[in-house]
Amino acid sequence: MAVSTPKQGLSIRPATPADVPVLLPLIRSAYRGEFSRKGWTTEADLLADQRIDEAGLLAKITEPEGVVLLVVDPSAPATALSCCEVARSKKDPAVAYFGLFAVDPERQAGGVGRAVLAHAEAFAAARWGVVRMEIGADCVVPAEGYGKTGERREFPYKELVDGKALRDDLWFEVLEKEL
Repeated sequence: MAVSTPKQGLSIRPATPADVPVLLPLIRSAYRGEFSRKGWTTEADLLADQRIDEAGLLAKITEPEGVVLLVVDPSAPATALSCCEVARSKKDPAVAYFGLFAVDPERQAGGVGRAVLAHAEAFAAARWGVVRMEIGADCVVPAEGYGKTGERREFPYKELVDGKALRDDLWFEVLEKEL
């Protein structure tokens, strides 16, 4: 079911396997390559890979305890503006994880990301009854209500797709928010 966000004029819905050809270019353009440098999600100076491949994205889309949310402008529904993954924690069912967050670099800093994050939080709380959301990166400003937990997680170097890390000292800082 698609949900509209009137303030942004966006439509947000769970992605299906048929959406992979639309999602892959969005994710890759937000994280990798020169085009990604237009936005705040770029990892172009850290990693030289594709970020995710078709099989990895399909696994996230079909995960029973997760969802990939696809965001489109209703006037151009074939173009992905943003996406994110929301997955229920396997360790703690009261916690959900927010990741794979991508916003078209040309649309960043316009409120799209905030609308998507708010929708993802509400989605996780409604679907699974979670009370806390975690993010494994330092990508959300404190104004969004996320705080540092002091926990650091190893970077998954083995999961790189067709490429390599440009540094060997990468890790994720865990941020969390009570919902």
